[in-house]
Amino acid sequence: MTMNATSAVDAFVEETGFGNWFLRTMTWKVHVLNRALNDLQTLLPPGARYDRVLDVGCGFGHSFAELSKRFSPQLIVGMDMDPDLQRRAGAEARACASPVELHAGNASRMPWPDNHFDMVFCHQTFHHIVAQEEAMAEFFRVLKPGGVLLFAESTRKYIHSLPIRVLFRHPMDVQRTAPEYIAMVRRAGFELPDARVSLPYLWWSRPDLGFLEWIGRPLPADREETLVNAVAVKP
Repeated sequence: MTMNATSAVDAFVEETGFGNWFLRTMTWKVHVLNRALNDLQTLLPPGARYDRVLDVGCGFGHSFAELSKRFSPQLIVGMDMDPDLQRRAGAEARACASPVELHAGNASRMPWPDNHFDMVFCHQTFHHIVAQEEAMAEFFRVLKPGGVLLFAESTRKYIHSLPIRVLFRHPMDVQRTAPEYIAMVRRAGFELPDARVSLPYLWWSRPDLGFLEWIGRPLPADREETLVNAVAVKP
């Protein structure tokens, strides 16, 4: 089926029941969310403050406490396409040390004015978005000059793997490789030197779930990357 421009922007692929359960586990919080933030922090320009943070695809709100602890923002805006966002993330928003506002909406068409946020955090969300070029343009628009995009994403290699196809639900025809994601960020106008790109090969993103490394086999040097983390700056 061919989507027109409007329906593509509005398209939303609902997660499976298993996927929603997994997003509430300690494995997700520790090995996916926290490890991504740890990596992204090492790539950030030194000395900047991030008073206003937009968390795109905030899901159940597990990132709020981590963003508050790491960056001490004056406001976190949690955005998610799920219309039940208040119920899903309300408790985490109320418990957060920083003020949190929740907004149910589409990342491809945001309501905020230009130059509004100091940071956009997009973690394991972009592979759910159908209108990816439009969403990236919105990230660029709502960031202030000098603001940063923290981008952490699974690539096509991982999303197209059999376990992920079986257990989760994604718009499969829009998935990208790591070089394609990096190129898209740069094409939107962001400054993204190679030094602010990381390509972790974490155990949960591999076909063997880390078993070969556990028994002493080296990681393959010649591989298609499964994850990309990047810190991009709006000039």
